[in-house]
Amino acid sequence: MKKKAARKLKESAAKSKTNSGLLLPLAISESRYRGSRPMKLTDDPRFAQAVQNYEAGLKALQSHKYARAKAFFEKVLAGPSPELADRASVHLASCNQQLSRASSSSFKTPEEQFDYAVSLMNMGDYMGARENLDLLSKKSPKLDFIWYGMAVLNCLTGHFPEAITSLNEAIRLNPANRFHARSDADFKSLADDPRFTELLYPDTSADSPGQAEKWHL
Repeated sequence: MKKKAARKLKESAAKSKTNSGLLLPLAISESRYRGSRPMKLTDDPRFAQAVQNYEAGLKALQSHKYARAKAFFEKVLAGPSPELADRASVHLASCNQQLSRASSSSFKTPEEQFDYAVSLMNMGDYMGARENLDLLSKKSPKLDFIWYGMAVLNCLTGHFPEAITSLNEAIRLNPANRFHARSDADFKSLADDPRFTELLYPDTSADSPGQAEKWHL
């Protein structure tokens, strides 16, 4: 019985050494394989971003924010997934169709389209608002409220030099806009800008030739 027990212990030890000798290389081989395996498309962070853009585009489309949806779908087209790009292109065509309708026959007057642009701005659809205001500024450049709305939009989106330029044009067309802008909270980001202050509170006594040169020093 003792000899048999000793033999079983030796056999068990031999198997243990054999198994341990096999398991280690397999584990190493597997880890090497995991480290060098080809990256799948779903592992690509660009794919994850494309999915997010696609979902955001659908959400904007369902909310009738066509300009916003268009921007997201265009990003999907530039992504790594042909399948998502195919789907996005279908929705993109729908967005373009809706935007085309909105920019042509949907509005009877510039005032109607301006109100629509303001509604887009209030909903946070700044791209859609800009598209409509750009169209209005080209069709009816002498309407001061269009330039005032553009100034507000540029201020809200951080385009401060453009906001000053647009507001200046609005005031040139209608000086009453100067007084309205003084109490308009939409321009609070420009409150400390000397160009904004000078535009709203011009120094009427500064008619001397040297005054014009002061801002160029």
